[in-house]
Amino acid sequence: MHCESESMEAFDHVLSGSVSEYLRTSTAIGGDVAKHVSASTEMADLLRPLSDQIQEVQSFREKNRGSSLFNHLSAVSESIPALGWVAVCQKPGPYVKEMNDAAMFYTNRVLKDYKDTDPRHVEWVRSYLSIWTELQTYIKEHHTTGLIWNKTGPVATPSLFRAPSVGPCPPPPPPPPPGPPPMFMDDSPKPDDTSAQHSALFAQLNQGEAITKGLKHVSDEQKTHKNPNLRSQEGRTHQGSPAKSQNPSMSACAPAKKHSPVLELEGKKWRVEHQEKSHDLVIEETELRQVVYVFSCSNSTLQIKGKVNSIIVDNCKKLGLVFDSVVGIVEVINSRDIQLQVMGKVPTISINKTEGCHVYLSKDSLDCEIVSAKSSEMNVLVPEGEDDYREFPIPEQFKTLWDGSSLVTEPTKIAG
Repeated sequence: MHCESESMEAFDHVLSGSVSEYLRTSTAIGGDVAKHVSASTEMADLLRPLSDQIQEVQSFREKNRGSSLFNHLSAVSESIPALGWVAVCQKPGPYVKEMNDAAMFYTNRVLKDYKDTDPRHVEWVRSYLSIWTELQTYIKEHHTTGLIWNKTGPVATPSLFRAPSVGPCPPPPPPPPPGPPPMFMDDSPKPDDTSAQHSALFAQLNQGEAITKGLKHVSDEQKTHKNPNLRSQEGRTHQGSPAKSQNPSMSACAPAKKHSPVLELEGKKWRVEHQEKSHDLVIEETELRQVVYVFSCSNSTLQIKGKVNSIIVDNCKKLGLVFDSVVGIVEVINSRDIQLQVMGKVPTISINKTEGCHVYLSKDSLDCEIVSAKSSEMNVLVPEGEDDYREFPIPEQFKTLWDGSSLVTEPTKIAG
C-alpha cells in the first residue's frame, strides 16, 4: 500500500509541476496555443476514452494549419500519444522518449523563430518538453516494465470505457477521412475503430487476472482436431458467413473525401494544397519573406519563381518541385517519390520520414547542406557537363564504433 501511495504522490508531483507550468505558459501566449491546451486537459475527464482525447488534440492541429502558431500545435500533436504509455506492456519509458523527440522537431522551429523576439515562447517550449522528461523519470522510477494494475481492486465500470452511441462532438475532419463503420454481427452501436481498440484494451487491462474468467471450457466433442464431423462442416460455415472471414478494415474502406485544391497567398504564406494531376502549377509573384507550404499534393508539378524564405513539402506523393532560390531551408516531410530541382541557390535541404527523394542541384548550389532522418531511397544529382547529371545515393546504413572516448559513426558500403 505504501508503494502505491508513493507512486501516486510522484505522479501528482508531475501534474502540479511541469504540467501546471505548461498550462500557465500556454495561457500567457494565448491564441490557438491556449485553445489547444484547454482541449488536451480534458483527458482528465474519464467520461471519454483516452484515445478520443488524443484524437481531438490532433484534429485541432489539422483544422488550424493556417495558424501562425502551427509549429506549437504540431509539437503537441506529434507527442500527445505519449499519454498512451499506460497501454505499453514493456518499458514504456522509451516510448515516451520517442514522442518527446517527435515534439522537439517542431519545438526547435519555435525556438528558432522566437528566441530573439519573444521569451514567452522559449519558456513555453521548456515547460512543455519538461512534461515528457519528468514523465520518463516517473515511469523509470515507478513503472519501469510497464503499469501494474491492482489485482485486488474493483473492476472499472464498463460504461467508463464505452464510447457514447451519440456524441455531442462531430467526428474529426480529414485527413484521414473516416470510413463507414465495420460490419458487426449485432445491432448495438459501436465506437469507431480507434476508440474501440483503445477502449477494449483498457477494459481488459483493468480486469487483471479476472480476464480469464470469461473463458469457457471446451469439451472434446467441440474440438475440431478430435471431432471429424466438425472438420467437414468448417468449410460450409466459412462459405455461409463471408462477413466473419473478411477483414473489417477492408470492408470499411471507402473513397477518400475530395478536397478542393488550393493555390493562394495567405498573408506571407503561399498555400498549395490537395492538388492532383496538375502539372502547370506556377507561383510567380514571390517576395523574400514569403513561405511556401505544399500539403497533400499528388502526381503534380510546381514551379516557384523568384526568391522565397523557405519551402515545406508535407504529406505529398509523386510531386515535382522546381524552384529558383531559397534563403532559408527546403523541408520534405512525410512524403513519397519527391523530385526537387534547384535552379539557383539553397543553403539547406531537410528530408524527414520520406521514401524516395531525388535532389537535382545547380552549379550554384553545390555547397548545399542536406540533412536526412528516417528516410530511404534518397539521391543527389550533381550537374556534369551542359545537360547531364551524375547521381550519388545518400547513405541509409551506418556503422558506429567506440574509439575509447566517444562514439564514431560512419556510413557503410555494401559490396554487391
